[in-house]
Amino acid sequence: MRVGMIAEGSYPYVSGGVSSWIHTLITGMEDIEFSLFTITPEKKKNSELKYSLTKNTVHHQNVELITDFPDKKVKSNLTEAELSLLFKWFTFQTLDPKALLILGNQEKMGSVEEFFESESFYTLVQECYEYEELYGSFLDYMWMWKSMYTPVMHLLQQDYSKVDVIHSASTGYGGLIGSYISIVQNIPFIITEHGIYSREREEEILQSSWIPVIYKKRWIRFFHHLSRIAYEQAEDVITLFEKNRGYQLELGAPAEKTAIVPNGIDINTSLTLQGKKPVFHIGAIVRIVPIKDIKTMIYAANTLRRWGYSFHWSILGSDEELPEYAQECKDLVVSLELEQWVTFTGKVNVQDYLLSFDVCVLTSLSEGQPLAILEGMAASRPWVATDVGSCRELIEGREEDPYGACGFVIPPIQPEELADRLRWFMNHPELLERMGKNGLNRVKNDYLLSDVITFYRNLYVKRGENVGRHRIPAAKII
Repeated sequence: MRVGMIAEGSYPYVSGGVSSWIHTLITGMEDIEFSLFTITPEKKKNSELKYSLTKNTVHHQNVELITDFPDKKVKSNLTEAELSLLFKWFTFQTLDPKALLILGNQEKMGSVEEFFESESFYTLVQECYEYEELYGSFLDYMWMWKSMYTPVMHLLQQDYSKVDVIHSASTGYGGLIGSYISIVQNIPFIITEHGIYSREREEEILQSSWIPVIYKKRWIRFFHHLSRIAYEQAEDVITLFEKNRGYQLELGAPAEKTAIVPNGIDINTSLTLQGKKPVFHIGAIVRIVPIKDIKTMIYAANTLRRWGYSFHWSILGSDEELPEYAQECKDLVVSLELEQWVTFTGKVNVQDYLLSFDVCVLTSLSEGQPLAILEGMAASRPWVATDVGSCRELIEGREEDPYGACGFVIPPIQPEELADRLRWFMNHPELLERMGKNGLNRVKNDYLLSDVITFYRNLYVKRGENVGRHRIPAAKII
């Protein structure tokens, strides 16, 4: 059996939760072959890989959102019926999969460059402008239209290798080509959303300065449209926790297709205590990027010092992704004279540090279901984390959870409250072990990696068993 895995802007070029999830999933199924389709903003080099591709990743296809147009031009050749269907698709009135087949057919659409120079393009964009009654500049509308649909046509006009099941780790462009491959190859499509893609794009669009205000709503509707297409085409719409499933339903996912499969973690019984600090040791397992809000940690550290507490704060994680932000954080530590209290370790083996932490901290502004928290819980470490994604569910447990809290959940961007919760832990050291065990018991019951691997393996086999081509040997299914 061969599974096509689609990663948008993540694996194998970016470290992080989604990348780690994909790598772990592929690594855990040695007898299943994977074709990896990676969507990136621009061309990538092998030297930029953050993960070594596994032996069972038999094919890796990189697809750039924007690329140089080919020298060869193919003229647009659309019928009236096809133009009518595209008009409805471009104005979000239909999810008809035949529209994707037309957009992906270069003989019909022409090359991307040729289409945008064609009479068909000007007819469509003018009709869409009049239909939508936006009353902004037509020229601005046309450029927005080209920005919106150039990546769509480019992605759909690629040749994708044959697979038995296609699985995307997001909706958006990943969900778009997942839908397209599913239609063209007549194979099952699975979506696993960690964060809710269209909601994340909505937040970015509302905060952006490059999109005219009058067109922000249309950009938001565009990404919602892509999500609905993916939900409609997929046989399984999976996410990590109930709140996200609720968002998927609001965005149009059919309830009968949805399922919750949380992240999983291995219980590492061979952890040893190394480098124990002589003072209270706070740990953070994060990439040094703005979405993790490292500065709130630094301000909380400053408050703890001001209150007269002895501690050391180790911030574990790569600082290569956005070096300017990483430098700002380091400069802030220097300006607050916190060098002896706060350390940036860079990318290290987290397992070497976990048992030395008295408590772990996550200050993210947005999360899905952070593996870092599961990693700490599996090592019996208590937590203070922001109330984003499924952090509350992990730390306090789901409804009727019998284990009890393994830490505290606080609002984002609240350094004083973070410092106060850490002070509570420092003043109640006798409860550290008890809360740590609560988290470990929750992981053992609800968040084991072996359960996740088994679920997806069975799903691949179930969905792909009637497709043919690369069947998994029966002996390996048992």
